Amino acid sequence: MAEQKKGQEQDINQLLKVRREKLAQLQQDGKDPFQITKFGVTHHSREIKEKYDALEGTTVSVAGRMMFKRVMGKASFCNIQDLQGNIQIYVARDSIGEDPYKDFKKYDVGDILGIEGEVFQTKTGEISVHASSVTLLSKSLQILPEKFHGLTDTDMRYRQRYVDLIMNQEVKDTFVKRSKVISSIRRYLDGQGFMEVETPMLVSNAGGAAARPFETHFNALNEDIKLRISLELYLKRLIVGGLERVYEIGRVFRNEGLDTRHNPEFTLMELYQAYTDYHGMMDLTENLYRYVAKEVTGSEVISYNGHEMDLSKPFERLTMVEAVKKYANVDFDEVCDTAEAKKLADEHHIEYEDRHEKGDILNLFFEEFVEEHLIQPVFIMDHPIEISPLTKKKPGNPEYVERFEFFMNGWEMANAYSELNDPLDQRERFEAQERLLAAGDAEANQTDEDFLNALCIGMPPTGGIGFGIDRMVMMMTDSAAIRDVLLFPTMKSLEK
Repeated sequence: MAEQKKGQEQDINQLLKVRREKLAQLQQDGKDPFQITKFGVTHHSREIKEKYDALEGTTVSVAGRMMFKRVMGKASFCNIQDLQGNIQIYVARDSIGEDPYKDFKKYDVGDILGIEGEVFQTKTGEISVHASSVTLLSKSLQILPEKFHGLTDTDMRYRQRYVDLIMNQEVKDTFVKRSKVISSIRRYLDGQGFMEVETPMLVSNAGGAAARPFETHFNALNEDIKLRISLELYLKRLIVGGLERVYEIGRVFRNEGLDTRHNPEFTLMELYQAYTDYHGMMDLTENLYRYVAKEVTGSEVISYNGHEMDLSKPFERLTMVEAVKKYANVDFDEVCDTAEAKKLADEHHIEYEDRHEKGDILNLFFEEFVEEHLIQPVFIMDHPIEISPLTKKKPGNPEYVERFEFFMNGWEMANAYSELNDPLDQRERFEAQERLLAAGDAEANQTDEDFLNALCIGMPPTGGIGFGIDRMVMMMTDSAAIRDVLLFPTMKSLEK
């Protein structure tokens, strides 16, 4: 086996050597492809196929990577892959000239070519381009994975996404859809009167979420700073400033583990709307998801992991207490205090920490017994105050807050509040978070005095929501892991 592998490596090294020799000869002959600066592309592959009736017999210019070549004496066929797909090219010596044809026969799979020629249909009915000229635009000095097996090593696919995009059309389609998801979100929100803004990534106080931040040092100011974990607190400052509807789509960074749904840097969209509450955010979420699904997939019914999810119907709405009662058969309305909640946790084999209170235990029950059942779109409302430091209390029931999480496929897809705008209450919540931080909770928030000052200036009643864009793209593309929808996911260095 070792000898076979060694022999394969020697063969590859010899092929790589031949490619470099071909480049050297081209350069010696004054045909260096890397000296070419541009090529005028008039059409792409899919466009030619879809508009064949109008384009038949006309001259077009296409460019792309040669993925296949078959030389047959005085005429040859090759296949060019571009952004939209691929198209067959017929290359004849008498059409492009004897010397250019000799050059073409030496070109390798992986080379990037520019083709000018006439659109026609072969006897077998394949729409093709009859080349009148072939230009080598870039010489590939590396060998692509074997055609029929493609790039199958998952780790290598993520590390060399550029090769993955070449070899796997469905991967390219996924990232085209990702772009469509984000652009359709922008179209919808812009149409609702929202204003897109940008806020700092480097912050002195990384607040707005329960997560451990990445830390770095700013040499010019000799200060330790953090990468943001959320977009929330700066966007709320803008609501204070009178920008009534704002949103941001941007990267946030959380110093946490890697799994199928988590990457330490990911794309978050947060929006804030003055003069509405979390019910307004539910309505917006329903309408936004329907709009994006229709734009990206062409339907309001999407399929993920074998489950069909109908976004056209009103989304179910349950309080967290109702959900736990439904799926765990435990009614927290009947639980008097923290001691009773911990006793219930012991009976149901749920682990908790000494610092946890009744609301924390309710959330642990929810995570243990409920989340996996939330396949169809559902809003889980009215969270305990202990896990919601930035949210308005429910009138008449101060143990709970006006918050919801949106679930599909058992995943949290969005998190929304009726935003807390009472600066005195907010200070008390920050102080409670500081106590948790001192007790060893590395994910607790720190007091943000400037944000408190903004609330003292006065923030109107506001609804806010955060969407995980990557999970939304996973759902719209039926992708199994978050790495499948990130062009360059975080990977452990090969040097370590």
